[in-house]
Amino acid sequence: MVGVGPAGTESTLARVSVVNYFGAVLLDEFVRQKERVTDWRTQWSGIRAKDMISAKTFEEVQSAVAELIKDRILIGHAIQNDLKALMLSHPRAQIRDTQHLAHRHGQSRSARPALRNLVHDMLGTKIQQGEHNSVTDARATLAVYRLHRKQWEKGYAVVPIRVPYKAKSKDIGDQLAPEPEISQKSSDNDGPQRTSLPSKTSKGKPKGVSSGLSTIVRHRSKVKSGVGSSKVKWWSELGGAQARDGSKGSIRVVT
Repeated sequence: MVGVGPAGTESTLARVSVVNYFGAVLLDEFVRQKERVTDWRTQWSGIRAKDMISAKTFEEVQSAVAELIKDRILIGHAIQNDLKALMLSHPRAQIRDTQHLAHRHGQSRSARPALRNLVHDMLGTKIQQGEHNSVTDARATLAVYRLHRKQWEKGYAVVPIRVPYKAKSKDIGDQLAPEPEISQKSSDNDGPQRTSLPSKTSKGKPKGVSSGLSTIVRHRSKVKSGVGSSKVKWWSELGGAQARDGSKGSIRVVT
């Protein structure tokens, strides 16, 4: 940042640096100023007037940064200040602010620790002793993040939701099969009745019969009569027919 306006009290963006997870430089551009710079702040910013010769417009740098950080995790120190200077926004779930995370997890007592203090306490290295360098600051921020990545990322972990298993209709049908249909046949000579068993499916199992359940079927005797004839009360009269053992006799029940 450099100063513009009376006495250089207003700050404006002058350099933008972006590095990847391993510290390789992805973007490092100077930003052309639209207003007259009244204070270059070289002792802190490290920027001089000659750096503006090959500088790009704010819109060009803004567009390049927006394309780089799209759908990516953005890591920075007090990153809200950088986004404000670039007039950009980023999803909160994809932001990792080392200043906030260090205080949240107890690595710093201060709510807003300076980057140079975090680097000195965690890595034992001194930075920003003289002129600042945005590439060095970006790499130092990544080094702090990598040191505590496993602990800090636990707060962003997605907890899976388990949905209760619902059995499919096919599975339920195997457990709750309908009772088999029983067809009874009787002949005129009151012979033994025959029961037709359920047909077998292609898999070899009886259709409608569960392999895991027992089915009890009660047989009901029925006597068919001809059309227009009355029902025979067989219990009221027995006789007239010769038994198989050759004996004769008749029994009549008076009601």
